[in-house]
Amino acid sequence: MSLAYYYDLLSPPARTLHIILKMSGVQFEDCPVALLKGEHMTEDYKTNINRFQKVPCIIDGGFKLAESIAILRYLSAQGKIPEHLYSKNLVEQARIDECLEWQQTTLASTCALYFRAKWLEPTLSGGKTQPSPEKLETLKTRMETNLDLVEKLWLESSDFLCGNQMTVADIFAACVLEQTRIAEYDVRAQYPKIRAWLKRVREACNPHFDYAHQTVYKIGGSEPN
Repeated sequence: MSLAYYYDLLSPPARTLHIILKMSGVQFEDCPVALLKGEHMTEDYKTNINRFQKVPCIIDGGFKLAESIAILRYLSAQGKIPEHLYSKNLVEQARIDECLEWQQTTLASTCALYFRAKWLEPTLSGGKTQPSPEKLETLKTRMETNLDLVEKLWLESSDFLCGNQMTVADIFAACVLEQTRIAEYDVRAQYPKIRAWLKRVREACNPHFDYAHQTVYKIGGSEPN
């Protein structure tokens, strides 16, 4: 087994790749990294595993690669990702890539900023760092601007983000949105199309989806549904 996968299930992109690897039947060495314990910040991790000191990342026969979408494309080029998840058809793949790129600069970033301010920074500081109500409301508004686009644009007339078949774009987005549970925000409450879509994604990915989100469910104190 030459592929080693370094991840923490607290990280949305790490959860996403874990689900995709499991669904694709890719064999890998399980290498969990405890982010809250700072295991990614050691000099050994920086030198020998990932120079950016983040997760997820892989080492494939000595080749080190970081960034979830780069890893996805690398494994797809090796034929390890099924085409129904990440098509090799030029037009279909471009549509998936469009959605992935959009997510990175909009949905993922605004959800991450809200999550950091609401839960991560207060947790890491032992409650000493708390966002102002004004800051939190601003971050929430920016996040909801992109949730509106998912509801009204990406899911306007299809079951999934890139059509009527689930792709990796759906898994990436679903893992991002599930993260907000930890920050006491559940997108299901006010977005009916997103609620129905998340259910479809979870059912299509299980049992791997629930396994990858066990930490989210536990910290968020909410059931999968």
